[in-house]
Amino acid sequence: MKEQLYTIPLNDAMAANDECPFCFIEQKLEQDLLDFALGSCASYMESDVREQTDKAGFCRYHFFKMYQYGNTLGNAWILKTHYQKINSELSSEIKKFKPAKISFLDRLKKSKEVNNTMTAWVYEKQQSCYICKQYENTYQRYLDTFFYMYKKDADFPRKLEESKGFCLVHFGDLCQAAIAQLPEKQQAEFFSTIFSLMEKNMQRLEDDVSWMVEKFDYRNQDADWKNSKDAIQRGMQKLKGGYPAAPFYQQKK
Repeated sequence: MKEQLYTIPLNDAMAANDECPFCFIEQKLEQDLLDFALGSCASYMESDVREQTDKAGFCRYHFFKMYQYGNTLGNAWILKTHYQKINSELSSEIKKFKPAKISFLDRLKKSKEVNNTMTAWVYEKQQSCYICKQYENTYQRYLDTFFYMYKKDADFPRKLEESKGFCLVHFGDLCQAAIAQLPEKQQAEFFSTIFSLMEKNMQRLEDDVSWMVEKFDYRNQDADWKNSKDAIQRGMQKLKGGYPAAPFYQQKK
């Protein structure tokens, strides 16, 4: 299949020989979004962008990433108007706050269900993140592209079989999407391929980590490390996604 603009990132990710091509894509997308929000293009100075960031805010993880990224002025501008939005909403929530009535039985059970409007508002804010939302929308398109290429690109199933599989997080997403994206005949073929691929590569990671442990035995001090020198970070990635050993992504000066 002739390469299209929208297939290039996925082809690049498959060619990277990473533990998970979607982790590879996720990292690149996150870096692009940090550049967009805080980079030299100064998107944070655009009123329409700031209106979106003021409303959505950022999760704890991406506030940490933004701080490490740098650009003190950019972060300050984003926080300034976001605080104005949050404080306005907080005042409104305080004015209309009214505790819910809880039954004696619920008190005894110590139910964790949200029982007041203030907690509901706070929880909503904690779950809202401008970068997460932008990433999720783009990630869904890459899942669509993955299955489009699986169905239309004759070379893609071979690339999949020769890959190192996926992290468990993205593997679960692929299993979910496959049901909707593939006809039943191709589902059987796809699941057979991906299950075999995951079993093989999860075992490979187990072996790499196990050998790292064995290397700390004095009897193996002169033995070859094999593929275990970076087994910890690869092992963590395979289970939860991401890049535990990746350096902070910072603003390009």
